[in-house]
Amino acid sequence: MANEKEAFLEGNTFAVVTDGSKPAMKWVVDEFMKRGKKVSVIKVSAGDADVSGIPDYVEKIIIGVTAIDPADLIIPLRERGFKNFWIHWRTDTPAVREMCDEEGITCITGKCPMMYLGKDLSIHGLHRAIAKLTGNY
Repeated sequence: MANEKEAFLEGNTFAVVTDGSKPAMKWVVDEFMKRGKKVSVIKVSAGDADVSGIPDYVEKIIIGVTAIDPADLIIPLRERGFKNFWIHWRTDTPAVREMCDEEGITCITGKCPMMYLGKDLSIHGLHRAIAKLTGNY
């Protein structure tokens, strides 16, 4: 049975929002493409946080940014009807956690998607094995 994080990654259409500060975002995109998922990549920066380019058909959004507060991205996305977010490990903020508590919003924080997507014989697989052993998976 899939846990919440594994279930999130079972979607078919994703958007990955990145400012280039988290290398794992590129790996997530590459892994989704290998698995035949439809993925849109939106690049943002401190001076340009426009996420209007995310197609309406996207089911789930992964955000990995440090140049801006991810909450500033979630607000307009939520207004467009998006409800499924994964905020990359070590990029969530108090504002993000507050939004995640809202009813009807799925918001995963505190984890790297690659721990769930990576191959067993990789640094991500090792991370996954350690997380399972310590009860943090």
